[in-house]
Order: sequence, then C-alpha cells, then structure tokens
Amino acid sequence: MQLVECRMLVTLAEELNMGKAAERLFITRPALSHRLQTIERSWDKQIFIRSQKGLSLTPSGEKIIEFAKEVVEKEDKVKIELLHLDKVVYGTLKLAVASIVAQHWLLAVLKKYMRKYPCTKISLITGCSNEMLNAVYEYEGHIGIVRGNPDWKGVKEHLLTDPLYLVDTKINCTADILCTDRPFIEFKSDSTYYHGILDWWHREFGTTPKSTIRVDQLETCKQMVLEGLGYAILPSTAIHDIKSKLYYTPLLKENGTPIVRETWLVGHESTFNLKQVKAFIDIVHEYMAHST
Repeated sequence: MQLVECRMLVTLAEELNMGKAAERLFITRPALSHRLQTIERSWDKQIFIRSQKGLSLTPSGEKIIEFAKEVVEKEDKVKIELLHLDKVVYGTLKLAVASIVAQHWLLAVLKKYMRKYPCTKISLITGCSNEMLNAVYEYEGHIGIVRGNPDWKGVKEHLLTDPLYLVDTKINCTADILCTDRPFIEFKSDSTYYHGILDWWHREFGTTPKSTIRVDQLETCKQMVLEGLGYAILPSTAIHDIKSKLYYTPLLKENGTPIVRETWLVGHESTFNLKQVKAFIDIVHEYMAHST
C-alpha cells in the first residue's frame, strides 16, 4: 500500500464521512470511493461499512487503519528529521593536506571545526604536496591544501604566502654559510621546493651545500637546528613559535624581494557544494583573516 493510500485511509477514519474526507484530500467523492474499493480488493477485506449516516470501521478495518497510521506517523517523523538535517552539518570531510600545514595551523582549524560541527567526521591524509594533489584528483579527498604553485584545473584558492628563512643558532647572515663546516639540514619535500632552494644557492654562492643531512620530516629538521647540529631553510609557518631561539635571515631574490612559498586550497567544483566542505572552508577563511 502506497503512502498516499495510507494517508487517505487515515483521513477517512478521522472523518467517517466520504464527502468531508474528499474535501480534505482535494479529490472528488466518486474518485475517493473508487480508490477505497481498490484498496479493499488489495487487502481482500472490507475496511468500512457504508451507510446513509456515514462510515464505520470493520474489525479488519481497525487493524488496517492502525497499520496506515503507523506508516503515516513514521513518514512525518522522517520528514521532520530531514528538515533538521538540512540545518545541521554532517557527513565525512575528507582532507588531503601537505605535511607542513597539517603539523601547524591546520590543527587549530580542525579543533574549531569539530567543536562547531560535532556531527561530522574527519578523514585526513598527509604527505608531500604533489601526493596530496594526486589524492584530490583521484577523489580521495574533498579538499587539498597544498604548497607551491600547483597546476590544477578545478577550484583553486590562494590561502597564504610564506616567506623562506635561513635559520640557525649561530649563522645570522647568509654570507656566513661560506665560512662554516656545519651541515645544511634538508627535510623531505616536493621537487619544486627543493629546486627553488638550489636555484637560490647557486645564484648566491655558485655551488651546492658542502655537507648535507637529509631527514624525512620538517619537524625533525627543526629540532636538529634547535640543538645546534646545523642550519636549514624553513618557511615562516614552521618557525613562528621558535623565532626567539634562532637567528633567521630571509632569502631574497635578485631584485631584493623575499622568496616565498604559496599555500593553496584546491578541489573539484562538485565537492565544494557539499555542506561539510563549505563549513570547513568558512572556518579556514576565518582563521586566515584572524592570522593576517
């Protein structure tokens, strides 16, 4: 029995009058009578006894009406729940985020997001920017937050500009690099970041670092610098909390402007329409505005 038929039976049981029920259902009396006969044939039971005074329920009809009321009540309950869901942000938010972002300002954004939208779930993968870009391309993430200047054909929004610094506990200007035997500490990153540093190095010194230590994580690189084991080139995002413990010298282009690393938010246009994605982007915007 269809939902519309259940509602029709409930209305008939409430009115016990064919004419009044037809008015409430916005159909003609003959059409309602014909529809009732069809329902009774499908149940193979008489639901109402017709008389000049109106309608009365048969014992079988009482059971059928009870069933129809349960169906109608469940439908109404689901409709209310759906209306509530329209006002609530829910679902899984899938993020693919460059490691440096995940280790720093993303934590504050996620904390606020989860507190504001407790009905959502977070799926987070991290890694190098080119890996995260590929994850979004393959729809493994609704949103990617990546570094550099990605070649992305979908939605691409600039988030922040991050100057690069030479950081050390001893070296306080780039020229001093030529006078030290201490190693350059390099962390694993995507090729565009590394090539940008090499271009600067060649332009400044006409050579490559004499001694290099390579580590997997930026945080490992940062801690080694703090322990005085060598020097590194790090983005401002990574050193804002330790500037008082280090010398930090900006890397400059030939024209004297800072060398920077950009951060972008990328994704497919279709996923940007998801409610949980829109809510996350709004919080990112709030955080960026506050940080600026």
